[in-house]
Amino acid sequence: DGGLHVLAFITELAGDLGYGIAPHRAAVRLEVALDGTLAVIARMTETRDPYTAGHQERVGTLSAAIATRLGLSPSEVEGVRRGAQVHDVGKIAIAAEILSRPGRLDPLEFALVKRHSALGADILRRADLPWPLAEIAEQHHERLDGSGYPAGLSGDAICLPARIVAVADVVEAMAHLRPYRAALGIDAGLAEVRAQAGVLFEPDVVEACLAEFESGFTFGDDA
Repeated sequence: DGGLHVLAFITELAGDLGYGIAPHRAAVRLEVALDGTLAVIARMTETRDPYTAGHQERVGTLSAAIATRLGLSPSEVEGVRRGAQVHDVGKIAIAAEILSRPGRLDPLEFALVKRHSALGADILRRADLPWPLAEIAEQHHERLDGSGYPAGLSGDAICLPARIVAVADVVEAMAHLRPYRAALGIDAGLAEVRAQAGVLFEPDVVEACLAEFESGFTFGDDA
């Protein structure tokens, strides 16, 4: 299908970059093309749920800022950003009427939505990439105390990029409109991750996130 063709193209681009096939100028073009292709995947996901349009891109921007503040290398920061940019790709396999339904989902519907983490990981594992995109997709709803999904991982069993994206994802989601509630605002999102630091979320990641907003970080909208 179209999604698999896009993933095959990503794999080819990443391979060219990884093996240094192209000289510097061509490599820059490949980087741009790879970014564009990942953006296409993000948009393919978000067309199924208009309430979350731009969500993955905003989570990617915040995740990269957090990763930079934590002292990750430029290549690691890029991996976090790109993983966040497609962390919800598994939602492409979830019925649009469920994703955009006003009001709370019933338990069966919510169970279907929760499958997006594993589905996204399955999709992204088909592309041979030098970043942990599949792990981020699979683990961004895992929680430090083991209460998350899909595998109930806890502590360091959750990869650091996923722990970063988990915090950014919650802050962004709470700040913006969802079909089942009004936007709660940035302050509510930051209060949530602050309250759950050390329980659900990595304390160092939460601290870095709070520091980013104290330093003037914005999503570039009215949230």
